[in-house]
Amino acid sequence: MRFWARLFKDNRMTADTVIEDLSADTRTHKVFRALENISYEFDIPRPIWLDSNIADFKRYSKVRFYADSFIEEIPFDYMEFTVLEED
Repeated sequence: MRFWARLFKDNRMTADTVIEDLSADTRTHKVFRALENISYEFDIPRPIWLDSNIADFKRYSKVRFYADSFIEEIPFDYMEFTVLEED
């Protein structure tokens, strides 16, 4: 699977990265591991999955994490997390 994460501030993309996971794990494990790697790479806290995030991700394979999804203050407006390619 391949994931694309982007950070936005004032409607401009400030950072992006692509994470690839070729392991034989479940989709859920791959998603959580990708988010962990993205958080480490961007040096940001890991987001919390709210019910609205889960619903959007199930429906569109894409989700936006706003400030309410983070415990700490974030230096951007939102993070967009997208599945680029499924196994």
